[in-house]
Parts: sequence; structure tokens; C-alpha cells
Amino acid sequence: MTDLQHHGDAELAPGLVDLAVNVRTDAPPPWLRAVLHASIEESASYPDPRPAGAAVAAAHGRPVGEVLLTAGAAETFVLLARALTPRLAAVVHPSFTEPEAALHAAGHPVARVGLRATDGWRLDPAAVPEEADLVVVGNPTNPTSVLHPAADLVALARPGRVLVVDEAFADTVPGEPESLAARRDVPGLVVVRSLTKTWGLAGLRVGYALAPAPLVARLAAHQPRWPVSTPALAALVACTTPAARAEAEHAARELGRWRTVLVEHLPPSVAVEGDPRSSFVLLRVPDGARVRQELRDRGWAVRRGDTFPGLTGDHLRVAVRRPEVSTAFAAALTDVLDPAPIPEEVP
Repeated sequence: MTDLQHHGDAELAPGLVDLAVNVRTDAPPPWLRAVLHASIEESASYPDPRPAGAAVAAAHGRPVGEVLLTAGAAETFVLLARALTPRLAAVVHPSFTEPEAALHAAGHPVARVGLRATDGWRLDPAAVPEEADLVVVGNPTNPTSVLHPAADLVALARPGRVLVVDEAFADTVPGEPESLAARRDVPGLVVVRSLTKTWGLAGLRVGYALAPAPLVARLAAHQPRWPVSTPALAALVACTTPAARAEAEHAARELGRWRTVLVEHLPPSVAVEGDPRSSFVLLRVPDGARVRQELRDRGWAVRRGDTFPGLTGDHLRVAVRRPEVSTAFAAALTDVLDPAPIPEEVP
């Protein structure tokens, strides 16, 4: 049985270098921290979501009624499971496991659509059951880091079906070329976004969904009052300004250079799965469980792959970090896989 509740933070422990959690940075930038600190002064009042809703709507060229603010992207998956009654939900795997976990918890039948390594973990729209009236897919997909063409995603839409595209990592790809966030012509489309990954806000729990206004209203009806905190709302406003979006674009381009450094320094016996485009890479290593433990013993935390449906114990997800961190990790991995011989003592 696959452990759908396992996530990268479970791999962490004091003293370990974190390559298991795929947040780009370990803290928000100074200007964003200043925004968060200032928002504390307003926290005696109940949160007012209107400025944040307007800011997100403007950033994506949509009406405010098509924006749902959430306590992290993961909340959207719970809301979908509670608000909808699908006859059959199809979840494309390997992928973030929270959508399937939420659907199971709500008692909905789930069909897994397995992508294949031999296809580069790319989506085949024809593999999704025609009878599925709820489909969930990530783009770029966690943990494969594969970016699917927007046209393949749109091919999944049809009247009577809700199509959920998890774009939590979309802003890690320069230009967001395959994003559907601005598409209002795709029937039943729900785009899920997060501020966690680029801005180092995992603990703040801040995200949003974009969908047709009637569907947004159905989801919102299952939220408690004031679901998003005042600091999270302040972060939404700050991170959707043109200046912040330009900074995110620069970070995405820098991330691409860092990813190249990591991949180029990996030992030859390590396979890089698919065509990674996001802030993490999926590796296949021989004897993966042993390798992961030995890396841990040497001070490195990586994400095990066997809790993702469709992957094995030989799969490891590794976050992209600064080049000096990646080269040090690659050296440690090389030594684990091909340890240097112990020199013989000279009599």
C-alpha cells in the first residue's frame, strides 16, 4: 500500500542538508519578510480578502469571482473532494499525493492513470478514462519535474468534467509557457497555484485556485470563515505585483542554471528521469534504499520515491539548490555509489 501521507518534510532532521523539500529558498526575501512583519500590526482585525483577491485576479487577467484564496494549494484538493461528487475521479501519477488522499477520505472512487518512464513520464490524454468526470494532473509534475504541453492538458477537458491542473510549480519555469492560469475558455478547468515554492512560504500556507465563478462559489461554501490569515493575504498582494513577478521570473531562470549544474555533476550510474524543468529532479539509482540511508548518514536528506504511485525504492527526488550545494551533494552521491578504496597500510 502506497503511503499517500508521506511528504518530503518527513525526511528532515537537525543537521541534515535539506534536498527533500522542494521549496526554492529557505526563507522569504527581505522585502517580503518586511511585508509579513508589517501585517502583524493588522492582525487584531479579521482578515479582509478583497485586496488579495483583486491582486490575484489582475495578475491573471480574470474576474475576481473566478479566484478562490486558500490556506495553501493543498486546501483546494480537500475542498474539491468535499464539494464535488464525482462518479469516477482520475488522478495522473506519479504526482503529488494529496489530491488522491483527499478523494479517498471523502469516499470517492479513484482511478490511477500511470505515466511511464519509457515515455519520459509524459501525459497521454488518451490514457485518461473517458468516464472520469474529475481529472487531476500536475504541471510541472511533482516528482518527475516534467512539463506537459498545454495542448495535451486542454485535450482532457470536456463538458461535464472538472479538470484540475496543479500548477504549484508553474512559476519555477521561465515564462510559464504551458500555464493555463489565464485560460477562461476551457470548460470545467480549475488551476491550483501556490506561493510556497518560489517565495519560501511553506509555513504560511498560502495559495489560490482559478476556476469558473459558479465552481469557485461551490468550493468556497466548504471553507470556514476567514480561511486565509492576514499575513498570507499580505503575501498574496505583495507577490503578485509586477516587480515581484519579474523577480520570480529571474529566479526561475537562475534555477534553470542551477539545475544544469546538478545534472552535469551527477555520477554516470545515476539516471535522470524525464526532462526536468522545475525546482527538483527525479533520479533513479541502484539500490536506492541503501543509497538514501548512506546519504543521510553523510548529512544529506533526499525525498524517497516509493511513496509516489508508479515509482520504486530506486527513485529519489532531489531539490535543486545553489551550485556549491549541488556539487557537494553530487560528490557525496558519487562516493556512496563508488567509494574510494581504502589505501593499504605500508608495512
